[in-house]
Amino acid sequence: MLKVGLQLYTLREELEQDFEGTIRKVAELGYSGVEFFHYFGRTAGQVKALLEETGLVAVGAHRPYEAMLNDTEQEISFNLEIGNRNLIVPYLTEEQRNWPEVAAGLRVIGEKCLAGGAVLSYHNHDFEFTEKVDGQPAFDYLFEAVPAEQLQVEMDTCWVYYGGYDPAEYIHKYAGRLPIIHLKDLKKREDGSPETVVLGEGEVDLAAIIEAAAAAGVEWAVVEQDFCSRSPLDSVADSLNWIKTYENQGGNIHV
Repeated sequence: MLKVGLQLYTLREELEQDFEGTIRKVAELGYSGVEFFHYFGRTAGQVKALLEETGLVAVGAHRPYEAMLNDTEQEISFNLEIGNRNLIVPYLTEEQRNWPEVAAGLRVIGEKCLAGGAVLSYHNHDFEFTEKVDGQPAFDYLFEAVPAEQLQVEMDTCWVYYGGYDPAEYIHKYAGRLPIIHLKDLKKREDGSPETVVLGEGEVDLAAIIEAAAAAGVEWAVVEQDFCSRSPLDSVADSLNWIKTYENQGGNIHV
């Protein structure tokens, strides 16, 4: 049964204003864990103390590709100190998307993480599905080019959907290599561009994703909303309420 975390990027403005207070509110809402993307100048000791105070689990941390490549040991050390083993490359700029070079870089980072007691994962957007390498999606190319012991999958299921593929099928394909998924919803605007929305207010088949993830042994479903049309705190509260309703209907997810 999936546990529920929150990617803190959704609350980036609130965190910048009040880091500690915002983390406490996330715990009060009922989330079990948080996924970091920035520490807003706090030390590892300060972050660890806040997690201990709130009872939140450090599910993972999104860290820039260049930082992971150039400051690997420092990134590992900080995250292990706060109780997080999952280091996740979250995004590649267009200039960085030389896929064979990225695969080589991820192998190097992954080996250092393995040696240091951490786990490296890669988080996708839609471009890993629309861009092809040797006729296959760049997503599949990367995970074929880098061994599982060096690189795990953090699948953003919403972007799989927007990239034109079935998220439930992709979850099944990567079962056993997929500790964390991002649970996100969207609706397409008239021009076809995506608008991220509160869970249940979009067109993504969230129930199919949750059940496929549970069957695949995924541990964490991490809620994320890239942009919110109303208060981000209200949005993540409403998304958690959707999850609670789904759980009460017998879904394989637990708040």
